[in-house]
Amino acid sequence: MKQTIMKNVGLMLIDKKLTIAFAESATAGWICAEFSLIEDAGKFLKGGIACYDACIKEDLLKVDPRLVEDFTPESMEVTKAITEGLTSMISADIHIGVTGLACPGGSETPEKPVGTMFIYALHKGKLAFSERMNFLGSHETIVSETVNRCAKLLQEYLESIN
Repeated sequence: MKQTIMKNVGLMLIDKKLTIAFAESATAGWICAEFSLIEDAGKFLKGGIACYDACIKEDLLKVDPRLVEDFTPESMEVTKAITEGLTSMISADIHIGVTGLACPGGSETPEKPVGTMFIYALHKGKLAFSERMNFLGSHETIVSETVNRCAKLLQEYLESIN
């Protein structure tokens, strides 16, 4: 199913003449890698940045350290900020940021347990979609489910625009 959605998204991006870039924390480039496997990916995929550690978010993507301190590196606020920071680093039509808690050792709490993931997407600088998700399972399962959900959200978004 994932490959079908990915392929459909790739075809829609090509058809709509849109490009895409990613800033990935917990998924560490997995989403970008999946999109690179789509035939003719060079027509839509600009690239991505793996920003697993908070210092990369702050130093490279210019996330305000106070945001990280106030909301944690794994939050919608920081996910929005890495997406916005990506817009000045990689020229693309759509920018997507992902953070979250795919394994223990981050900022997990009872209100934000392991498996909590965040996606934030901008299309030409305006909010396209965002979502907080919760997945159960192993580290790999949580990341894989996040990749799938990102592709599905992107597919739904692309279907909704002309």
